[in-house]
Amino acid sequence: MDVGPIAKGHCLVIPKYHCRTITDLPDEEMKDILPFAKRLAKATGAEHYNLLQNNGRWAHQEVDHVHFHVIPKPAQNDSAGLGITWPGQGLGMDDIKKTFEEIKGKLE
Repeated sequence: MDVGPIAKGHCLVIPKYHCRTITDLPDEEMKDILPFAKRLAKATGAEHYNLLQNNGRWAHQEVDHVHFHVIPKPAQNDSAGLGITWPGQGLGMDDIKKTFEEIKGKLE
């Protein structure tokens, strides 16, 4: 359980392998994370929830050990849970396609 929950049922999934960010976490250490987070989300009984994982201070990571939050959002108008704003950058399709190609080239 999160010791500073933002909603009832706010849980953490913490890999036993110690590392700071998800990019430092070996793939074999990740195989159970999403299935377990799914089970936790179901166990909270919340129809709406966030699965959150932050990497680095600018991304709001406060604890230097990779971890995942399962945060129930109990009701549509309830102030409990995570509030998110999504400030779009207004990029055009040409810029989006260029960025896609750059990222795609680094995956191979």
